[in-house]
Amino acid sequence: EKVANEDVERNKKLGKHGAKLLNDGDVVLTYCNTGRFATVDWGTALGVVRSAIEEGKRIKVFACETRPLNQGSRLTCYELLKDGIDVTLITDSAVGIVMRKKLVNKVIVGADRIVRDGVFNKIGTYTVAITANFHGIPFYVAAPKTTFDLSKTSSDVIIEERGREELIICGKKLLAPENVRVYNPAFDFTPLSLVSAIITEEGVLFPPYNF
Repeated sequence: EKVANEDVERNKKLGKHGAKLLNDGDVVLTYCNTGRFATVDWGTALGVVRSAIEEGKRIKVFACETRPLNQGSRLTCYELLKDGIDVTLITDSAVGIVMRKKLVNKVIVGADRIVRDGVFNKIGTYTVAITANFHGIPFYVAAPKTTFDLSKTSSDVIIEERGREELIICGKKLLAPENVRVYNPAFDFTPLSLVSAIITEEGVLFPPYNF
C-alpha cells in the first residue's frame, strides 16, 4: 500500500508540472497506455491530461491504436471515455495526416526507460516523434525519475523482439501468410534531439538536457 500511495503521489506531482505545458483548447496526441492500466492510478502522460482538465482547461485527446497489442484502443480509450474525456481513436498510420491537418497541437507520451541520450518506449513512439518534429508540434515525454537510468546509453540496451503471432494472428483470424518472415520489436528509441521536454515529478526538463 505504501508503494502504491507513493506512485499515485509521484504521478499527481508529475501531472501538475505537465499541466503547465497545456493550454485551454489544446488537442493532445497520446501513444500506448500511460494511465491507470500502466501505473497504480492517475497515470503519467494521461495524468498530465487529467491534471489540466482538473484545472478547468478544455483538453481533447487523439489516441493512437498502438499496434500490435492495441493498448491505445483497448485501454487508453476505455479510460478516457470512462472519465468523460473527449477522445478520438486513430490508426497509428494516421498520425501524419492528423498532424498535417492540424487536428492535434501537442504530443505527450510515456517512457519505459530514459537513458543519457534518449527515450525507450513502445514501438512506434520514434515515428510519432519524427512526425511531430517535422510538423513543428511539441513532443513531450512524461515519466517519473524512477524511469531514468543515466548510467546507460542507447547502445547499452537490447530491445526485446516479440512473437510473430502478434502480427499475423488476431483472435483466431490469420492476418498474413503463416510462413511470412516477421520483425516485431516491442520498443524503439527516440533521441533527445526530438524531445521538446521531459515532465517528471520534480519539474519539467528542457533542452539542453544536462543529466
